[in-house]
Amino acid sequence: MAKRLFGTNGVRGVVNDDMTSELGLRLGKAIGEFFGGTVAIASDTRVSGDMIKSAVSAGLMAMGCRVLDLGVIPTPAIQYFVKTHNHVSGGVMITASHNPPEFNGIKCIAPDGTELHRSDEEQIEKKYEEDVPCKPWSEVGTRDEVLGAADSYVDAVVSLVDSETIRAANLVAVLDCANGAAYYTAPLLLSKLNVRAITLNANPQGEFPGHPSEPTEDNLAILIETIKHTKADIGIAHDGDADRTVFITEKGEFISGDKSLALMAEMAVSKKGGGKIVTPVSSSSMVEDVVVKAGGEVIYTAVGSPVVARKMIDTDAIFGGEENGGLIFPDMQYCRDGAMTAAKMLEYIADKGSLQERIDALPAYFTDKRKLECPAEMRESLMEHLKKLNAARTTDSTDGLKIIYPDGWVLLRPSGTEQIFRIYSEAKDTETAEKRGAYYEGIVKDFLNSYKI
Repeated sequence: MAKRLFGTNGVRGVVNDDMTSELGLRLGKAIGEFFGGTVAIASDTRVSGDMIKSAVSAGLMAMGCRVLDLGVIPTPAIQYFVKTHNHVSGGVMITASHNPPEFNGIKCIAPDGTELHRSDEEQIEKKYEEDVPCKPWSEVGTRDEVLGAADSYVDAVVSLVDSETIRAANLVAVLDCANGAAYYTAPLLLSKLNVRAITLNANPQGEFPGHPSEPTEDNLAILIETIKHTKADIGIAHDGDADRTVFITEKGEFISGDKSLALMAEMAVSKKGGGKIVTPVSSSSMVEDVVVKAGGEVIYTAVGSPVVARKMIDTDAIFGGEENGGLIFPDMQYCRDGAMTAAKMLEYIADKGSLQERIDALPAYFTDKRKLECPAEMRESLMEHLKKLNAARTTDSTDGLKIIYPDGWVLLRPSGTEQIFRIYSEAKDTETAEKRGAYYEGIVKDFLNSYKI
């Protein structure tokens, strides 16, 4: 059996430790053998981006591929490029998204712009293990720099929102690009929408000196303070590769991904007069409350944006997304799209008014999140143990084990990318959410301590 390289979002690792130029070259060859033809490649701003991109490009060319280097652009921008260019057989994005700067990664993109299906990743992994032979010298590929992919992507976003309403609203936004891949596209987008942008961390500095690239409330402290002092209408923050967006209200309140997901789902259903919304089992119940009230239907999936995207395609859903700020707008493309998310939220407040008032009107739920170290070899036995303990309860095993209560739920699941076990507890008050989270944390700890190897 071929060694598993791809995790939930591509192949990732610490540069010059497990993410090396040798791995990039060999994986590039496997990807080139799989795609063939013309392959687009791009990177985010990480300092190791050129090294890994060069290695992967060399592997692609060794297999006879024509490589189109799009430069430094957001992940959804290369996905849009691949989707809209029929002669391109696939794409490769060099990014580790929100991970610290010492990490980098390699993500493959299917011809339709979606993230590659797991079965296709398995074929690449098999070719990687075989270390496929290179083409003869006379058949090696070429590399061309391609300009304009970022601009075309932004223009497409502008064309798919109510740009006139946004422009007429004369909005002011504080924009934090995390010194990542949105450093050019995000300010350009706001300029085209007549939104005055007060920019933070909008330089391509891949060591992320402003703050870590994960857009958490703690990491966005300066953005939040800037909102309060400038009286801006909204705060907008991207992660490192700009496929996710989080928001701050005009009062300086950090908006959880569940809440922005709920607002955008409500907007989609209201405009369409109904429709299906796809989201993972980890999303807050507030999403379903809002969607059902607006006349829509929620379909739940396992955690992971590729899973959500493919279920959206299968069910002809009008919108989907995750609770981490990764939202999917099918009119644009079936992938998480940070620029589209920002533009749609601007459209929302241009039409509805105060973002804070819309957030305050959402159903109230409280989530307690915990994580524990859990060796990979313990996952299966731990999950069986938890299922036996909850055999008499109403549960959902779409992803891990979701225990349903009249006033909330608890989700127990191992991480798909790390050796940790996650415990999410949601209820209509903080005390109940924390109490249930602590109860299951104790059960998990006792089991792991009892069966230490």
